[in-house]
Amino acid sequence: QVQLVESGGGLVHTGDSLRLSCAASGRTFSSYVMGWFRQAPGKEREFIAARGWYSWNTKYADSVKGRFTISRDNAKNTVYLQMNSLKPEDTAVYYCAADEKHYTLSSDYVEYDYWGQGTQVTVSS
Repeated sequence: QVQLVESGGGLVHTGDSLRLSCAASGRTFSSYVMGWFRQAPGKEREFIAARGWYSWNTKYADSVKGRFTISRDNAKNTVYLQMNSLKPEDTAVYYCAADEKHYTLSSDYVEYDYWGQGTQVTVSS
């Protein structure tokens, strides 16, 4: 069983930056594919980014490419989402997720086995 706890959300203005953190329990964290998703009110859960073991093994949604960066520190069992140049349309609850079964990076939330409770990000115009 893996537990994920997100932190770092908040209220910011357009153009600001935020860094979300997701602390994971579990001895095999380094073997998981880690992902970030978000869900705005009335919308479906949306893939943001995913990261495998290697730094080059990343995948991003087009909507955040060039603005968001996913990283991980396996020694700290933590995955991060650095968000720059935030826009009002980035407002959502952000979730981290862990996929323990696959090595490929999936943008489909059904492929992920564990989820955090979410952290709210609000970007005002």
